[in-house]
Amino acid sequence: MTGQADREANSRTGARGERGGAGGLLVVGDVITDIVARHRGPLAAGTDTAAAIRTLPGGAGANVACWAADAGCADVRLLGRVGADSARWHERELAAAGVRSRLVVDGAAATGTVVCLVDGGPSAERTFLTDSGASLRLGPADWSDTLLDGVGRLHLSGYLLFAESSRALAGVALAAARARGVPVSMDPASAGFLTEFGVDRFRRFAEGLDVLLPSRDEACLLTGLPGAAEAAAGLSRLVPLVVAKSGAEGAVVARAGEVVARVPAVPATPLDTTGAGDAFTGAFLAALLADAEPAEAAARGCVAGARAVRRVGGRPPHRMTRA
Repeated sequence: MTGQADREANSRTGARGERGGAGGLLVVGDVITDIVARHRGPLAAGTDTAAAIRTLPGGAGANVACWAADAGCADVRLLGRVGADSARWHERELAAAGVRSRLVVDGAAATGTVVCLVDGGPSAERTFLTDSGASLRLGPADWSDTLLDGVGRLHLSGYLLFAESSRALAGVALAAARARGVPVSMDPASAGFLTEFGVDRFRRFAEGLDVLLPSRDEACLLTGLPGAAEAAAGLSRLVPLVVAKSGAEGAVVARAGEVVARVPAVPATPLDTTGAGDAFTGAFLAALLADAEPAEAAARGCVAGARAVRRVGGRPPHRMTRA
C-alpha cells in the first residue's frame, strides 16, 4: 500500500490526491431499488398513514455515478451486483443516465431494496429500512484489474465495508488502484452501519484512501469531535483530502490537519433529502476529473446537492424506463 507521505506529496502537487488527471470515473458500489414513501405528519402506529409512494432506482454507488455523469463526466462506469428480478431495469436506468454499468446478476439473492420514509414537512428528513440483498454480495471474483483501464479515479461506496464479501472486494479494488497510481475516494455512507462496523476498523481502511467524503455526522463519529470543521481537519491527518458535507451548512474542505475552505450551501426548499450526499459526491468527483481545485469542486457539489433535494429520489432527472 502506498504510504501516507507519498499520498500527501501527491496531494500537495495536485497530481493525485486532488486531481485525477485524464480518464474516467469507476464507481464500485450498491445498486438498489428505492421505495420512497412521502408522508405528512407523524406515522400513525397500528393503523394507516397516507403517503405518496414511488418505486425508483437508487443505491449510493449508483446514485454517485449518475450524478457524476449529469455533472459532465463523459466516462462514468459502475460495478455493482443485482438480482435477476430487476437487472434489466437497472441497466436501462443507468444507461439512460449516461453510466456504463457492469452489473453482476446474482442467482441467489434479489436486488437490494430500501424503504425510504420521507417526512413531507419542511425538513424532508428521511429514515431508511434497508435490505441490502444482492448489493453486498459483490466479491473479489467480480473484480478484474481491467476495470481500471482508462480510469482516472476510483470511488468506493462505504456500504461495501459492511459485509465480508464486499469488504474483501473493496480491499482488492483499493490495492489494484494503488498499484496503478489511481486515486481512490470513499463516502462512509451510513453513520448507523458505521457504528456497527466499528470506527477503528473504518479508520484502518481509510488509511489507504486519497479522498474521504463523510457527512458531518459521520465525520464527528469517526473523530469524536463535535463539529464538521474540527472533524474534517482531524480526519485530514489520516486521509490527505477530506470534504465534510453538512447539508444546509455547506461543506468543509480540509488537508494536512487544517481547514482550507468553507463552502456555503445553495439555498433550496427540500422535497426529499435522499441522495443529496450522493449528488454532492458525484459532482465533486466529476469536477476533480475536470481539473478543478477542491474548493471549486465542493461548490459544484453543493449545487448538485441543492438540485437533488428539490426532487423525489436519489438520481438526477431523466426519462425513466418501465420497471
